[in-house]
Amino acid sequence: MKIPFCLPLIDKDVNLEVLSCLHETGWLTTGPKVKELEREISELCQTSSTICVNSWTSGILLLIRWLNLEEEDEIIVPTYTYAATALSVI
Repeated sequence: MKIPFCLPLIDKDVNLEVLSCLHETGWLTTGPKVKELEREISELCQTSSTICVNSWTSGILLLIRWLNLEEEDEIIVPTYTYAATALSVI
């Protein structure tokens, strides 16, 4: 039996949204739709600001700096994960 590791969840609506980003704004990663997402997350979480980043790795690096973690601080990572998870905390 073959069990896929991760199935992509890309349907017609996702395709249309990506094409909309490219054709209407010219942006795919940091344009007006990301700003709208940040605004909606801030509203949902009742925070004054939100920052979207390109990956989990970028997010954890930002979080480590924000928390002022230092070399002697302990950061626990899962054993079954992508290499970048552990590499980002070294």
